[in-house]
Amino acid sequence: MKILPSLYLFISVHTILCINELASYYETLGEARVTYYSSKKDETTHFGYKTVNKDEKEKLVGGVFSSVASNYDVMNDAMSLGIHRLWKSHFINRLDAGMRPGSSRPLDFLDVAGGTGDIAFGLLDHAESRFNDISSTMTIADINADMLAEGKNRFQSTKWNDGSDRVNFLVQNGETMDQIEDNSKDVYTIAFGIRNFTNIQAGLDTAYRVLRPGGIFACLEFSQVDNPVIDYVYQAYSFSLLPLMGQLIANDRDSYQYLVESIRNFPKQEEFKGMIEKAGFYVPEKGYENLTFGVASIHIGVKL
Repeated sequence: MKILPSLYLFISVHTILCINELASYYETLGEARVTYYSSKKDETTHFGYKTVNKDEKEKLVGGVFSSVASNYDVMNDAMSLGIHRLWKSHFINRLDAGMRPGSSRPLDFLDVAGGTGDIAFGLLDHAESRFNDISSTMTIADINADMLAEGKNRFQSTKWNDGSDRVNFLVQNGETMDQIEDNSKDVYTIAFGIRNFTNIQAGLDTAYRVLRPGGIFACLEFSQVDNPVIDYVYQAYSFSLLPLMGQLIANDRDSYQYLVESIRNFPKQEEFKGMIEKAGFYVPEKGYENLTFGVASIHIGVKL
């Protein structure tokens, strides 16, 4: 049977139209999928190496630190082979913060994620011994009430527990700090805490908000080792031995596994420096100091 030329034309045109419609459909579907997955990505973040909903991370991180609160120093000893004590001492000495003789007013310190109080008490002790500063105040803020409870217990046996209200404890989310007024603090410190924020940039923006002009942002955090040989050894230790030590020391392998993974997910030194600058801070000189080949780093920013 012969098919008329016009029928050939009809079939060809119809086929082309169908193909075009199909292509358009898949293009639209593709755009919808991209939009869907993009929006889903905006709603998620990392918890260690797991991808979780942003709302869920805060609860998961809270569970980790509630679990390790009573063994927090033991955990840091394990994660740093005890060197964290030297890092913290160097961090405090480098800041060299305190009310100088002749100053018109004492300083207002804010230690964020400072639950157990080791940085806060160290800063106050340094200010007193170095500058005879017995007037500056300290707010210790932490999102985790169990960590703050550890700090309060330690506070009871310190010389600052004298009824002067120089030290106060505050349950606060470091990303918002809604109970801290704008331009109200002179020194903002955070040690081994900011990598656990759901939104690190929001935390940095908040640090800028609460500091007075001339205020100092100082962060001590686990970082990325800059020597490949040492990095290989450190990673082998971190991923193989640390979770096992967590199981043996605290009967808590999962928390230690998360903490190891959270270090690897934290931005590298230059990237984090850029985030500090993005928040509005002036970053002096190199902007950070590597400790122990970059196992940890100190980052400094100034609010001009």
